[in-house]
Amino acid sequence: METQPIEVGRRIAVWGVTGSGKTTLSQRLAAILGVGVVELDAIRHARGWDSTDWPEFREVLTERLDSMPDGWVVEGSYSAIMDVYLSRIDTMVWIHLPFRTTFWRLLKRTIPRSIKQTRLYTQTGPHESIRQTFFSKQSILLWSGASHRGSGEKRRARIAALPPQVRVYELRSPPEVEAFVQAIQVQVARTAQKQETM
Repeated sequence: METQPIEVGRRIAVWGVTGSGKTTLSQRLAAILGVGVVELDAIRHARGWDSTDWPEFREVLTERLDSMPDGWVVEGSYSAIMDVYLSRIDTMVWIHLPFRTTFWRLLKRTIPRSIKQTRLYTQTGPHESIRQTFFSKQSILLWSGASHRGSGEKRRARIAALPPQVRVYELRSPPEVEAFVQAIQVQVARTAQKQETM
């Protein structure tokens, strides 16, 4: 995988397990680059948990990507529809943090959301609850553990199948994530400076 130099294109996928910081990184990258963000969870759970079926999901995702010709950051994975965006990307960013880090982050955010029953993703989206979080087989905490196991091998296989021109970055710690963002800011600043002198 690429380590130097750090440069990204304008059609970026950000992968990572729940609690890895996909949403935060995607929003930061999009702000730096001046492009839009497509949050896949927001499509899948637009009207409640798993409320968008795969044919509709595929249609909505395709329309959103087509509506942003200047670039985008797709946040999330979903194997059933990933061909839609993987066929278009020029950059893949994999936030591959230790389980202890992602689980702790997830726990800290889930408990307040469960108590307040905060709507997620959209105004009509689902909400978490104490019962669901701690006393249900649908607990996102259980999902976190299950999804973390074995996900690394699957992601590596999918990344290996990407075209060779796609830039790939694997970020394995919060400091690496921060250094990556700083490098992209430098990239954008240098590009802007070159354009001013032309």
